[in-house]
Amino acid sequence: MTHPVDTHVGTKIRQRRWLVGMTQQQLAAEVGIKFQQIQKYETGANRVSASRLWDIAATLDVQISYFFEGLEPPDGNGVNGAVPSDLMADKEALDLVRSYYAIPETQRRRLFDLARVLSDVA
Repeated sequence: MTHPVDTHVGTKIRQRRWLVGMTQQQLAAEVGIKFQQIQKYETGANRVSASRLWDIAATLDVQISYFFEGLEPPDGNGVNGAVPSDLMADKEALDLVRSYYAIPETQRRRLFDLARVLSDVA
């Protein structure tokens, strides 16, 4: 049985990897392991050692603390306002974020303003 912290860390590895557009094979090659090991980390089947997490963080250009952000205490409800804490675990949401940042800055700002207005109306 996987530990919830291992599953959370694995999810954060997958989220960041998707966000930067890296494959499991690419991440594995950068940290010197096989892609199957990345798969096991991402599902929480295998626990990530501290030194390996250090290498993964450096490769994905994040601080170690990134992998523990949003970790809920055992009695937490996993909700931050109206947004579930696992929103970024959804591949569609990550694709949306990646696409958003691919839009030129001035158009992106307009899109952001539109989204804010629409959310206030809803």
